[in-house]
Formats: sequence, structure tokens, C-alpha cells
Amino acid sequence: MNVNGILLLSKCVKQTGKRFLASHAGKQAVLLQQQQKRSFRTQSRQLAYAKDLFMGQVNKKEVFPFPEISNDEVEEISQLVAPVEKFFSEEVDSAKIDREAKIPPETLNGLKELGLFGMQIPEEYGGLGLSNTMYARLAEITALDGSIAVTLAAHQAIGLKGILIAGSEEQKKKYLPKLATGEHVAAFCLTEPGSGSDAASIQTRATLSEDGAHYLINGSKIWISNGGFADIMTVFARTEVEEKGVKKDKITAFIVERAFGGITSGKPEDKLGIRGSNTCEVAFDNVPVPIENVIGEVGGGFKVAMNILNSGRFSMGSSSAGMIKKLIELTSEYAASRKQFNKNLSEFGMIQEKFALMAMNAYVMESMAYLTAGMMDKPGLPDCSVEAAIVKIFSSEGGWICVSEALQVLGGVGYTKNYPFERYVRDCRILPIFEGTNEILRMYISLTGMQYAGKILTGKIKEMKKGNIGLALGMAGQKLRAALGASVDYGLTGKDGVVHPSLAESAKKFELNVSHFGSTVESLLYRYGKTIVDEQLVLKRVADVLINLYAMTAVLSRTSRSISIGLRNHDHEVLLANTFCTEAHFKNNYMLTQLQKHAPENNDANIKKIATQVLNNRAYVCSHPLERTY
Repeated sequence: MNVNGILLLSKCVKQTGKRFLASHAGKQAVLLQQQQKRSFRTQSRQLAYAKDLFMGQVNKKEVFPFPEISNDEVEEISQLVAPVEKFFSEEVDSAKIDREAKIPPETLNGLKELGLFGMQIPEEYGGLGLSNTMYARLAEITALDGSIAVTLAAHQAIGLKGILIAGSEEQKKKYLPKLATGEHVAAFCLTEPGSGSDAASIQTRATLSEDGAHYLINGSKIWISNGGFADIMTVFARTEVEEKGVKKDKITAFIVERAFGGITSGKPEDKLGIRGSNTCEVAFDNVPVPIENVIGEVGGGFKVAMNILNSGRFSMGSSSAGMIKKLIELTSEYAASRKQFNKNLSEFGMIQEKFALMAMNAYVMESMAYLTAGMMDKPGLPDCSVEAAIVKIFSSEGGWICVSEALQVLGGVGYTKNYPFERYVRDCRILPIFEGTNEILRMYISLTGMQYAGKILTGKIKEMKKGNIGLALGMAGQKLRAALGASVDYGLTGKDGVVHPSLAESAKKFELNVSHFGSTVESLLYRYGKTIVDEQLVLKRVADVLINLYAMTAVLSRTSRSISIGLRNHDHEVLLANTFCTEAHFKNNYMLTQLQKHAPENNDANIKKIATQVLNNRAYVCSHPLERTY
């Protein structure tokens, strides 16, 4: 039992060992965690639902009841949805956009006229001023064309977001009005040839001029969405700063206008999917940027970058759900009319399973997205970065599975370019990669939660060292009850429960998983101590259990609301919720079993050995089956 490891866990996440820092995934996850800790200091309220789950606790007040929007917002979003749906149905030719790898000017102009370039820019700066919930609703529609969705997201979800959340009032007044109308288009310039997920290693440099009036930026950025035509760019560069008399290199965020000069854009990348979105390299050659164009503080750019990325991931849930709902409409019509063996495809069990999978995924994605959006819209600047990362992982991977299943229903027909299914597959493949790879985000989720739990457990350990036997026995008893599957009660059901009785069994499954998860996290911290940061396969399972727990939370909360207010088809929602929770419960039990110390199901050591042999040889190392020994 590594007690010292637990006591040092917080310090370890901030100053981790050389082996972990050698891993860019680990480094980025730790830096993300550090940034999030610093940002808490400026917030008046800390949201900790997902992190509380690491302690085996359910913070009900954060997620029950399911978030509601005002009647005025309902009316406003209704007025916005209709014309946007009409535009995408009648004016957007997605096949042409994909074929020509370009969004036509008239389509872009139509998007601008609808106000879609200023969805979250406040009305005082000329935008629509939508809440996160309302933004998520429109994202369902814009996602029907992947190229348009990426173009819009690159502009406002990341391109101008730095100005919106960290810019000065002068910067907002100067830049946001033209960005809101789309007269100016924005881009986010972070990734470099030698710096992908490891954002802290960027090499682009900003040097202060001798007169101190401006910076000169030199370097290049790659994979920049909207990079070929963006007028305004949020650019991240290394700057020299002095702290306590010591000069250091730190990242700073800048607002850079193409009109400043010295900016060149490379040839658009020929991509697998989202082909109509513009993606290219952007080079900066002595670009003069006034000092007043620094976003936030000099040297505070990494924090700005992470806040930007963290703030937009939640919408991937609603956008992926919108795509899947469209696929269900298209494929169900085919399945109901296509006959094989004197039966419609829709009558075959394995085809029915695919539609159930798509419907369940869409329901869970929607539930998670709107729960998270509602939490983000609460007063007090809550931090929902862990929840948003969960939504991004679940939705991107679920979306990939669903588009593949939809194509499978159509068979060879779906594989042709005469139908949109193969395009959806190509467009969807980017989702687990951009806005933080899912591997990085799993590390972030696990390390953030582990540190949170480690800090609290430190106090318990100190009490035990002082001789508090009752506490020690209580902790041991909790672990034993979880291991034996004993009943637990978080107050979700019963007389004063927050979950509807028709979901009681699912709620109990959730509660058992939470209890088991909390005791498992505690055991992992004892077992590994500060070396937990090196156990990526362990951390992956921890993240996957948490993802399922948050998904179960979202559907239990949403479905309970649907029943209580009498929404149409709420009985179907109950069916979806109970089915998903049953499957998630069993998946969680399996993963939690794998996390036990001597679990026979745990193949991690063998996986590492296989990978080592393959990578050392740079090849598949087995003999060919036709090979003979002479």
C-alpha cells in the first residue's frame, strides 16, 4: 500500500516524473489539469458532478431535475430553427460541396444572412447571443453537412472564442461586430508541424519590438480550418516573460489580422472527409501585431487555448445526434421497403439491432449534450470541462459506429457515391481526432478525477495515521460492500427520489456502479500512488466507466423529466433509458473487475508485450502460415 503516493498525488500531477513527461499524451493531460485548477480561482462556483463520482458520491442537485429553458428561449429557438432547417434542406448541396471540396460563396452568404456566424456572440456586439443550450439545438441542424459544421465551428467555437471569453472590452468592440455578421471570418492557429496534442511544445515565436509597441510573429501552423481565407486569427506563440527576475518562455495568445501583412496560406489539404471545409498551413513571417492585441495576459496563452477548447466540445453531442436522427430516417425507409428472402429487411433481428443501436446512441448523446449545456448555462461560471470531454468522447465514437451501421443496412448501395452514406462515414472519422484526441481527453478525465479524489483521501489517510480506527473500518466496510454487490442508496428513488419509479431498476444499477467505482478509485490510488500517471491502460478504463456513469445520469434525468411533464412518446424514452442503463451497468462491472489487482480478465501486460515486439521490429512478427521449417 503506497500511502506516501496518495499523499503526494496532487504534487505529482503538477510536477510529474520524466517517464510520464516523455509521453506527449500524458504531458498534455497534466497541463490541461493544471490549467483547469488555475482557472477555478476566478470562478465564483465550482461544479463537481463528474469529479464527485470518483469519490463514489452523487451530487444530485447538479443534474436533477433535467435543465429547462425559459418560454422566451423556447419561442426564440423555434423561430431560428425553421429557417435554418429550410435553408439546409433547399439551399445546401452537400454532394457538390464534397465533390468540389469547396463551399459555394452563395451558401456561405446564406449562412451569414441567417446569423449563423454570430450564434454565441452577444447581441450588443451584433450577434444572436444564444445560450449554450440554444447553440446546441442549432448544431443539430448544421451538422447535416460536415463541411459547413466545421467551417462554422472553426469560426466561432474556437476561432473567435478567445476574444469572447478572455478579450478586453476594446477588443470585443473592435472585432466581434464584423465577426458576428461573417464579414470577417475567424480561425484558431495552435497546431504546428512538431506540435499536435502536445500544445505546450509550439515553436512559433513572438518577439517584442525595440520600441515595445508591437510583437513580430514568426513560424507556421498546420491543419488550420478556415486558414485559407480567415481575416482574423487567434494565434499562439512563445514569448519571453520575466518572473521574479528569471526570464522564461511562455505561450501568449494574439489577435492577428491578415491585413497586418506577412501571412501566407498554403494549398488546401485534400482530405478524406469534411472536404468542403478549408484546411491548410498558415505561415507567419515577421507579422507585426500591436501589443494591445494580446488576449489576456502575456504568458497566459496556454490557459486561453485550453479554455477555448474546453468550452465547445459539448455541442458534439447534439450535432452527432442530429446526424444520426437523419440517418435513421434515410435508412429506415430503405429497410422497410427492401425485400430479401420474401421479407422486408426491417423484419430481420440483426437489422433491427442496428436501428435500436442508432436510436439509443442518439438519445444518450442528446441527453448528455443538453444536460451539459444546461449546467454551463447556470450562473456562476461553472467548470464543465470534464463533462464536456465526456460528451465529446461518447458522441464521436458513437457517431462513428452509427454511420457505419447505417451504411451496412444499405449494403452495396450505401457504398456508392449516389447516396450520402459513404460521405457521412468519411466526414465522421475526424470526430475522435480534432478538438482534443479521445486518447488525450481520456487521460485528462482520469487524471483530473484522480487528483480530486486523491486530495480528499489525503485527509482520510492523515486521520487514519492519527489512530482513527472507525474511519479505517468504515472505508474497509465500504469497499467490502461494493465488492459483494450490497445494496446502496443515494436517494435517487423512493418517496423523495428524483428518478421516476419506472426507472427504479436502472437507478439502482447506476448507484451500485457509482459505489463500486468510488471504492475502485480508492484502491487504485492506494496501489499505484503517484505512479498512476504512468498507467494509461488503467486510466483508460477509469475514464470509460466515468463516461458510462455520466451517460446513465443524463438519461435518468432526462427521462424522468419527460415522464413528469407528460411528453409524447415518453414510454419509448423509458425503454431507451432502461436498455442503455442495463448495458452500461454490465460494461462497467466488467471494466471495474479488470481494474482489480489480480484480475484474470486483465490482459494489459500481454498487450504491452505484443505492442513492444511489433514496434521494435516495425513489422508484424509472426511467421507466414505457409512457411516451413527446414
